[in-house]
Amino acid sequence: MKNLGQLMKQAQEMQSRMAELQEKLAALEIEGSSGGGMVRVTLNGKGDVRRVKIEPSLLKPEEAEVIEDLVVAAAADARAKVERVSSEEMAKVTGGLQLPPGMKLPF
Repeated sequence: MKNLGQLMKQAQEMQSRMAELQEKLAALEIEGSSGGGMVRVTLNGKGDVRRVKIEPSLLKPEEAEVIEDLVVAAAADARAKVERVSSEEMAKVTGGLQLPPGMKLPF
C-alpha cells in the first residue's frame, strides 16, 4: 500500500502543476502572421483570438478575398505555434510522459 499512497501523492502534485500550466497558457499570447507580416493574428494559449491586425494598404474592396485568405493563414500559423508551446510546456509538467492519443491540453 505504500506505493499506492506515493502514486496518489504524485498524481495530486501533477494535477496541481497542470492547473498552474492551464493558467499560464491562458495568459500567454502568441502571434501568427501571413503575407509577409501584412496580416497578424494573436491568440491566447487556449486558442482564443485576441487581436487581428491588417496592413492598411490591403484594405481595398478588390482585395477582400486576399485579406480573408491571409487572416485564415495567420490564424492557422498562430494556432500551430500555440499547440507547439502547449506541448513543450506539457512535457515540462509531465516529465516527458506522453499523453494517450487524442488527449490534449487544456482538457
